[in-house]
Amino acid sequence: MLDEKETKDLLNFLQLDTRPDLKGQATEYILGLTGNKDGCRYLGSKPAFLKALLTLTRDPSVAVVKDCYHTLINLSADTTAHEALIKEANALPALLHNLLDPGYLFADQICTILTNLSRNKETCRDVFRAIQDEGVGLARIVEVFCTEGYNEKASLHYLGPLLSNLTQLPEARHFILDKDRLVVINCNSNGIVPVACNVLFCFFPACHEWLLSDAVDILPFLLLPLAGPEELSEEENEGLPVDLQYLPEDKRREKDPDIRNMLIETMLLLTSTKAGRQILKKKNVYPIMREFHKWEKEPDVIVSCEKLVQVLIGDEPETGMENLMEVNIPEDVEKKFQALDAEEQKQIEKEREELLKSEAEGKAEAGSSDAKRECSGEALGP
Repeated sequence: MLDEKETKDLLNFLQLDTRPDLKGQATEYILGLTGNKDGCRYLGSKPAFLKALLTLTRDPSVAVVKDCYHTLINLSADTTAHEALIKEANALPALLHNLLDPGYLFADQICTILTNLSRNKETCRDVFRAIQDEGVGLARIVEVFCTEGYNEKASLHYLGPLLSNLTQLPEARHFILDKDRLVVINCNSNGIVPVACNVLFCFFPACHEWLLSDAVDILPFLLLPLAGPEELSEEENEGLPVDLQYLPEDKRREKDPDIRNMLIETMLLLTSTKAGRQILKKKNVYPIMREFHKWEKEPDVIVSCEKLVQVLIGDEPETGMENLMEVNIPEDVEKKFQALDAEEQKQIEKEREELLKSEAEGKAEAGSSDAKRECSGEALGP
């Protein structure tokens, strides 16, 4: 990469008091180095560069700071640089401090860096310890995540994956599902539902009944974004949770297909226990999912919906198979399931391609029609 003299010269340019144009060229060059693994590993072996980049996140030039954060994102995506960033460059305190600044422009980039650093269990513990030790605390991270518009300059969506990563650790899992703190109840954002459920159900299937109980009543949070304006029968409405009864004609479903899929998959996890299945059937989830299935266009979401519906209308498993998460599956059967999953995924991809092609053709036809109307002198709508 760089010899000793070149390294020293480049470091001299990575200073707050360096001439802005030279500093900008230097950060741009460093960012370019992180475009491949060799460059990332070289910089990861040079703590002086990492410290300089962190210092320059305080630079008055937005372009320089942006280069620095993008460089740190690329470095944090390479696990070989994790220890250097956390231990030698001591990056976490400054990152956490800026993350909590409600006016900080680069908070989303910090979320991405912290998410990358917390993927592996070893460094995840370092991130968790820093959150606790720096006077931030997991409670504060959850509070920020659940506060809509906390930072007007950043969405902070990647706090969701960060929290999910942190739940690799028992202490983080217990915090999220602490029945005294009631994090699940107090934070009803789109993100905390999958964090509390989709991830933690894998560790705490015994919590299913509690999460569905009147104390938490998480089902409306999962189901309401999937419900539409369709008119249901009086009997169907009466069986639903109160929040889902007699919805108005202007009710709209969740726009993001990934979130729709995540909500359905969370309910699928709930049906892995007998208590969960019984409650979802009793709460009349089926009519909502029936109408949702008619509306949904995304192939992978349709598949998830069909799986949930099959459980809702199906018979109970035989004795000894009630908790599906505890059933021992023979290796040969598991391989067959994996093969079926792979085939299903291929079919989903094929259907998605066909859907995209159909949408593109529809737009092209609409554009052609508008062009013809313009040529003929017809007025277009507003």
